[in-house]
Amino acid sequence: MPTAARLVAAICLAIVAFIVSGMIMPLMPESTDFGYFVPLNIIIGLLAGWIVMGRRVGRGTTAAINNGLTGVFVMMLWGIGVQACNEMVRLAMKNRYDNAMEAMVAIFQIGAEFGLMIATVPIGLFLLVGAVVSGLVTEYAGNRWR
Repeated sequence: MPTAARLVAAICLAIVAFIVSGMIMPLMPESTDFGYFVPLNIIIGLLAGWIVMGRRVGRGTTAAINNGLTGVFVMMLWGIGVQACNEMVRLAMKNRYDNAMEAMVAIFQIGAEFGLMIATVPIGLFLLVGAVVSGLVTEYAGNRWR
């Protein structure tokens, strides 16, 4: 059911995804073709906010902060997973894998590499602050527009 809290959560995580995408781009190799990287991450942020955060409002301030942390964690997990799948498909089109199982295992290897590549202090601090702010703003919206 659409609520103001779901909408606010989706918008907050979309903004966080947009900013984090901009922070991640300089960390990748120069030859990287980003294509739909930013719009796809924004859509993932919208979905994570709507599905994960939006339905867990109205439980208090501590739960709101935890809700924000959960939403950002899920957004990052989905984002790394989708981008790793995209990279695996790109490599599979160049015949880099002998069979389907090798390609499936490569998704997790690529995801781990991406996770290590973006595990920097500025990104971590921004995600932490963005999670807390998103959780509190979503809780406020849930209480304000019931």
